[in-house]
Amino acid sequence: MKIADGIFYVGVNDRKIDLFEGQYVVPEGMAYNSYVIIDDAVAVMDTVDAKFTHEWLDNVQKVLGRRKPDYLVVQHMEPDHSANINNFAKLYPEVKIVASKKAFTMMKNFFGTEFEDRRIIVGDGDALPLGKRTLKFVTAPMVHWPEVIVTYDPLTKTLFSADGFGKFGALDADEDWACEARRYYFGIVGKYGAQVQALLKKAASLEIERICPLHGPILSENLSYYINLYNIWSSYGVETEGVTIAYTSVYGHTEEAVKKLADKLKENGCPKVAVNDLARCDMAEAVEDAFRYGKIVLATTTYNADIFPFMRTFIDALTERNFSNKTVAIIENGSWAPMAAKTMKGMLEKCRNIKYCDNTVHIMSALNEESGKELDALASELCAEYAARKGEGVNKNDPTALFNIGYGLYVVTSNDGEKDNGLIVNTVTQVTNTPNRVAVTINKQNYSHHVIKQTGKMNVNVLSTDAPFKVFENFGFRSGRTVDKFEGCEKYTSDNGLRFLPRYINSFMSLKVESYVDVGTHGMFICEVTEARVINSNPTMTYAYYQENVKPKPKTEGKKGYVCKICGYVYEGEELPEDFVCPLCKHGAADFEPIK
Repeated sequence: MKIADGIFYVGVNDRKIDLFEGQYVVPEGMAYNSYVIIDDAVAVMDTVDAKFTHEWLDNVQKVLGRRKPDYLVVQHMEPDHSANINNFAKLYPEVKIVASKKAFTMMKNFFGTEFEDRRIIVGDGDALPLGKRTLKFVTAPMVHWPEVIVTYDPLTKTLFSADGFGKFGALDADEDWACEARRYYFGIVGKYGAQVQALLKKAASLEIERICPLHGPILSENLSYYINLYNIWSSYGVETEGVTIAYTSVYGHTEEAVKKLADKLKENGCPKVAVNDLARCDMAEAVEDAFRYGKIVLATTTYNADIFPFMRTFIDALTERNFSNKTVAIIENGSWAPMAAKTMKGMLEKCRNIKYCDNTVHIMSALNEESGKELDALASELCAEYAARKGEGVNKNDPTALFNIGYGLYVVTSNDGEKDNGLIVNTVTQVTNTPNRVAVTINKQNYSHHVIKQTGKMNVNVLSTDAPFKVFENFGFRSGRTVDKFEGCEKYTSDNGLRFLPRYINSFMSLKVESYVDVGTHGMFICEVTEARVINSNPTMTYAYYQENVKPKPKTEGKKGYVCKICGYVYEGEELPEDFVCPLCKHGAADFEPIK
């Protein structure tokens, strides 16, 4: 199968496998992908599982015809990709094997040889000329083995991504990509979010039109969708708003509480409720849901002064994969000495940025009036921000929203009549409280300044400390004149018709411009507060917090030049031009400082 100019698919489908890696249920089988690149020289990209040696070699031969391969590129040494390296080398004794140094060490473990007489060791930035194209290699250690490399073909703008962007299922499976790719990611790669983030940053400098993974389909359309999901997954962010409930139940009483809670969550406006019986469900799907949603309820019984075994297995699976950035609620059942809540919190101590609900449900054998009230309170707490976003039955004139204003960072949203826009500002000030008035100062060069002068309205979103750097990249480093900053984002609007952020804020205010003050480079809008909603109780993102905890630390070691105080971009050179503009955040030379 031809994929692009000179690139052909030669992989195989495994429809007989029931458990991938001996643990993951794969009802739609598995694909082991391999590719052939034909140019002046021929490169074969990876091999396949040992069960498919002859089928794969036949596929390669059909593409090669009378030609012989010059190179075998080995990106990953797991046996489902590397099992046929030795067979291929014997069949084609003149072929050169291209891989990382660590991969050759692993080859000796597998095959008793490092192919010393025919190996080509490559590292970050190395290249392999084939003729019209020159393959470029990028190291990807611990995504998800230490020897991994990925390969880029600049001619066709193709990224061979090793196990990255893979999914469960044979290529002829008719199913949604995200569902099985998510289960695959968190099951196999999930522990290595930091390493995936590092690889995504390297890939960001490449112009990519297609991604060829070692499992799953070739991706060639709407690549931003897939890359965005990988960014969310690897940063342990919230992909889907909602609550997942993971539970175990011995005699049905805990299950009864879970079912009642699920109903109450739906009644209170929760956009999605996913329930997993850990004793019966696919554990990998339960893990997938735990990472997918922003909130999780853990419900289990005390068992042998501990917790029920399936719940222990589940929490171990979460902590092993760096579970973080979630809201956790607990339902514990204990007939005489409940220990479940204490035990589960103890197991989650190693997790980062876990926020526990104020309300915990305590069941003594079976639900009663008291624990029923606790269940009601928990449902209300879990759904408070969903209700606030929808604006149903909530206070839209909550003055406490203004208490979140500080020297912080905000996203100001507006609409030019055709497109929603947003930008980062750090100058929001309350000027009066009877009536409530707020001043917002915006640089005249920003497109939002022009839009708000024309429309006379805006929303100020108060960012909370859970906002990741990608929020600042999206709203601060790109112009609304040329990009849609809300692409792929859930749509929530206030009563003035403008959007507010679906997450990463603790409140927002809708503002109507009453007057305008020209302050030179900036314009100050004096505004009436027409709506004010508190979304949650998360702390406000201060400028100091952003600088210390969110903004990536610039990599200045061993470099001479200047660093951008806004985004950390490094300019290497003796003198910074006076008219220099940061290519990332678009700030000028005044926002640069010498590297110390």
